[in-house]
Amino acid sequence: MANLIDVIGALMQSGPSKSTSSRLQNVLGAGGPASGGGLDSLLGGGGGIGDALSGLFGGGQGGGGIGGMLSGVLNEASRAIGGNQNLALGGLGALAGSLLGGGEDSLKGAIGGGVLAVLGAMAYSALKGTQQEAREVPLGLREPTSPAEAGQLESQAELLIKAMINAAKADGQIDRGEVQRIIGKLQEAGLDQQTQNFVLSEMNKPMETERMIAAAKGNPQLAAQMYAASLLAIEVDTPAERAYLQNLADSVGLEPQVVANLESAMGVK
Repeated sequence: MANLIDVIGALMQSGPSKSTSSRLQNVLGAGGPASGGGLDSLLGGGGGIGDALSGLFGGGQGGGGIGGMLSGVLNEASRAIGGNQNLALGGLGALAGSLLGGGEDSLKGAIGGGVLAVLGAMAYSALKGTQQEAREVPLGLREPTSPAEAGQLESQAELLIKAMINAAKADGQIDRGEVQRIIGKLQEAGLDQQTQNFVLSEMNKPMETERMIAAAKGNPQLAAQMYAASLLAIEVDTPAERAYLQNLADSVGLEPQVVANLESAMGVK
């Protein structure tokens, strides 16, 4: 089966919710009012993360870029792990490129890695200042340092896929047209039949939260990433969706302030 991180990228390209793109842009600070002067100016320049990422994003006037919450988290995380070379920055270029209309090449890039970095950054930021504050930079935002961590990241990606698909079922089963559209995106991304069958099976099975909850209990970083991934998958405009999110937050033990921080970062009302 293909790398499950690539599956996350394909799911994001399918636009699981009408607000998926705008919520990612809200976190990235891409394409919004603050994005007029190129990436390096958004991140403050001066040889920090702005310089490290400017090559990935192309910089330039009117080019958009990363700003806001994410820029501060990247700089803080870089200091915590001894330099930006240890951060998982590559996928952010593909993700921002796709959101900013970077063309076909960016759409087929490592978008899944960018999504994991964004979810990791959101968790790191949302937990800060709470009793659940993270003690280390989460995988996804930082590069794995061993085969064991690489395997852990893949397992984490599987749980986040389940979180997104489960959230999409909050109002009932995913309709057949939506299933076909998502499978089409997996095919466009070149993912193999085994991977397509895995996603199809997840979409067709009844809602399943027990494994997700068991994995995230006692792990606020993963719990926060699951909640953030769920926000990318649904509009949160029905009582059933709001009840699902509340139950998820309660079940994995997220503090209300952490939930509020995540929703605020994505612009969820």
